[in-house]
Amino acid sequence: MGLSNQEDDIMNHDHRDLARDMSLIATDATVGAGLPLWLPAGAAMRHELEQLGRETALATGCRPVYSPVLGKRALFEQSGHWDKFADDMFPAMAMGGTDADDLVLRPANCPHHAMLYAAEQHSYRELPIRYHELAPMFRAERSGVVSGLSRVRQINLDDTHVFARPDQIRDEVTLALGAGLDVLDTLGVEVSYVRLSCRDSSDRWLGDPGHWADAEAQLREATHAVDLSRRGLALREEAGEAAFYGPKLDIQVLDAAGREETISTVQLDFGQPERFDLTYIGPDGARERLVMIHRGLVGSMERMVALLLEVHDGRLPIWLAPVHVCVLPLSDAQQDPAAEAAAQLSAAGLRVRVAISGSLGRRLREARRRRDSLLAVVGPTEVAAGRLAVHDPATVGRTDLAVAVLRDWLRAAIGARQPRVDLS
Repeated sequence: MGLSNQEDDIMNHDHRDLARDMSLIATDATVGAGLPLWLPAGAAMRHELEQLGRETALATGCRPVYSPVLGKRALFEQSGHWDKFADDMFPAMAMGGTDADDLVLRPANCPHHAMLYAAEQHSYRELPIRYHELAPMFRAERSGVVSGLSRVRQINLDDTHVFARPDQIRDEVTLALGAGLDVLDTLGVEVSYVRLSCRDSSDRWLGDPGHWADAEAQLREATHAVDLSRRGLALREEAGEAAFYGPKLDIQVLDAAGREETISTVQLDFGQPERFDLTYIGPDGARERLVMIHRGLVGSMERMVALLLEVHDGRLPIWLAPVHVCVLPLSDAQQDPAAEAAAQLSAAGLRVRVAISGSLGRRLREARRRRDSLLAVVGPTEVAAGRLAVHDPATVGRTDLAVAVLRDWLRAAIGARQPRVDLS
C-alpha cells in the first residue's frame, strides 16, 4: 500500500499548540491555572523523561530518596527561603500553634535533603553522598503569568543534592557536567555553551572570598576535565551571575525562537551547610563543614517537555514519542488484522494507536498532526503478505515489514534511545 510523500504544512513551534495537537495535557478552570493535567500521551512522554533522570542518577552514584512536599515554616526560615522567596510561596497553613509551626508547600527541595543528610552522622570516608529525587515543588505564580508548561505552579524536578568535602568539588562537578551534556545529547537538544557564573567585587555574597576563589577554580578545572572543546563548546565566564550562596555552571541552550535558556545546572552552595550545620567527621575526629552541590540534569519535567516540543516541532526522538506506531486499516475489512498487529506490538511494550474513524486520508492527516512516530497502513496487499506498509513522516522513509521485524527494530531503537528507526 503506497503512502504519499506529501507532508502537511503543520510546522508550529508553540509548545501549547503542539501539546494540544498531540493530546499531551489538559487544563481546567476548576482545577486552576498553572496546574496542567497530564493526559495518557503526555504521561508517557513524562515517564520516559523521569526514567532517563533516574537512570542517569543511578549511573552517577546517586541514592534515591523521598521527602514530603510540606514543611514547617521554621524549616524555610532556617534555610532562608522564607526571607527571600515568601512572595513566590503559597500562604502558610495554620496548624493551631505558633507561626513557625505553620505548614508550607515547599518552594525548593534542598532543605528536606539537608535534613535527610543531617539525620545520620557521616565520616569523611563516606563522602560524597548524593541524594536524588523526582520531587514536586511549588511556586505561587500569578494567574496572568502562568503559561502552558513553561510557567506552572507545581514543578516536578529531577533533583540531586550532593554532600561533599571541599576537595571533592572538582570531581563531582566534572561528573555532573558530563552527565548533563550527555542527557541533552540524548534528548536531541543542541547546547550553545557552558557558563561559569562567578561573584563580582560587591559584598552581597555569602561565605569567605577565599572559598569562592577556590570553588570557582575547581569549576573551571571541571570544564577542562570534561573537555568542552572536544564537544565543540565554549566556556563563558560571567561575573555577578552567581547565586548569592555559591558559583555555578549553567548549560545554555537556544529554544526554537532563538531565546537563550538554562536547562541543566551544577550549583555550589556554601549557605545551606552553614544554616543547617551540615558537617562530617574528618580524619582527626573533628567536625568539618561540607559543601552542598545542587544539580539538575533533566530539570523540571514541565520546562523540558515545553522545550523538546518546540525544538523538535513535536517530532520527538522515537523512544520519547507518546505514540510509536499508528496502525491504519485501509478499510473496515482490514480492522481485525490491524487490531491483531497492534496487539502484537503493544504486547512488546510499544505505544500503539489504531486509527479507524474517517477516510484514510483524514486519518493520515490526524496521525501527522498528532506527531505519531510511524504510520503503518494495513490493506489487502499487506494482509495477504503478512506485512505492514510503514512510513516515517519525519524522514519520508518507507518500507514493507513483517510485524515481528518492526517490533524488533523498534525495541532495539527505543532501548538504545536512538532518535529514529532507519526505514531505508
